[in-house]
Amino acid sequence: MMSDAVSCYHDLLASGSALAADSQAALEKVQQIRGLHFGTRPVCTVLRPRFLTPAQYHLLHETVNVLLPAFHAMYERALADPIFRQQFRMLDWEEQLLGIDPGFRDPSPTSRFDTFFASDDELLFTEFNTETPAGAGYSDALAELFYGVPVFQEFQRRFRVNPIPAKPGVLHALTDSFKQWQGHTSDAPRIAILDWREVPTFSEFVLFYDYFKAMGIEARIVDPREVEYRAGRLMAGDYHITLIYKRVLISELIERGGIDHPVVQAVRDRAVCMVNSFRCKILFKKASLAVLSDERNAALFTPVQQAAIARHIPWTRVVESRKTTIEGAEIDLVPWASANKDRLVLKPNDDYGGKGIVLGWLVDQRTWDDAIQTALALPYVVQQKVKLPYEAFPSFENNSLQVIDRMLDTNPYVAFGAFMHGCLTRISTEELVNVTAGGGSTVPTFLVEPR
Repeated sequence: MMSDAVSCYHDLLASGSALAADSQAALEKVQQIRGLHFGTRPVCTVLRPRFLTPAQYHLLHETVNVLLPAFHAMYERALADPIFRQQFRMLDWEEQLLGIDPGFRDPSPTSRFDTFFASDDELLFTEFNTETPAGAGYSDALAELFYGVPVFQEFQRRFRVNPIPAKPGVLHALTDSFKQWQGHTSDAPRIAILDWREVPTFSEFVLFYDYFKAMGIEARIVDPREVEYRAGRLMAGDYHITLIYKRVLISELIERGGIDHPVVQAVRDRAVCMVNSFRCKILFKKASLAVLSDERNAALFTPVQQAAIARHIPWTRVVESRKTTIEGAEIDLVPWASANKDRLVLKPNDDYGGKGIVLGWLVDQRTWDDAIQTALALPYVVQQKVKLPYEAFPSFENNSLQVIDRMLDTNPYVAFGAFMHGCLTRISTEELVNVTAGGGSTVPTFLVEPR
């Protein structure tokens, strides 16, 4: 069914009519009008959305449902046990912030997994973004936009499509956390969308600002440099902030503003609710997948969870001198990693946007061994290479239709820390599928079925 839908869509574009040119013009015009740009680049550069079958969506949803309790069990153990928590390689200042009670249950009410469909029924989870899961605004806006693209209108004559919205899950997770935080009172939240004004994702903050306002919630986009903590209130000018939608990275906030930044003071004093909380850093560490998949920790999980981890989590370890196992065999981690570069990836323990990632199969042995030495000196993880899926995506360039294979990922959002709510798809011609890294594009995601 999926191949039929894709073939139909591409055949419509190649039909010899002006459909491809008109669709490209519509896509560019509406993105310009709505400000759908990542920095200076259009968010979406191709003419076809991502299609998921109901079976693929069901697999995503059910796998998230099984894995989330395993992550929560690991988080609860780490929060309560400093010795166990050492496996996550937290920094000293992060340890300090863990002591701040956020006032709500889950450390990451809104989050996002990064996954790959290696085949229709093989799903691999490579990262868990529990700190600043971006893209929900872009994905939803593009879904709305595509309904006005001529080729998409024609396609709907033959296939039924349904969007997978993500913004409502973000909003409901924010407001639910705020209700837990405020207790018995029922004041409406006053939201600050918090990040630096110069970041390339600023246009998404505008989308969320408009959405919050449309839902009757007061909001502003606020730079961390603009806030003050005075008289028990976190203020941006004359605006009293009671709920922070935190898009700024905690590491950048502390690096630029220090451990006593007004935001930190206000959260510590329960003067403001911040989502996600400082405690999100535990699971945000790339080491969380290492802790999850390490044979030393298997007893923490149920048999069902262990089976899901074995099936869906690529083998991952913190880079250190130790013995461990892979595929049932004991190995000496560092020399084994050196000898198996073509099947491995090195990732910094705490970074984003593809920064610092080394793909072993793309570098020579000396570069790889140098990267391992860096990984030993700094917290890094080594992860088994996953099979990257490809799909053909069309674009209209230089007055001609171009259909090019692109890699794509599948990134389910999580709301309330409890279940899947929305899905982001990124595509790229590079082996690092990341828009922030400059090599990718976002496309909207739809469920597709024949009429």
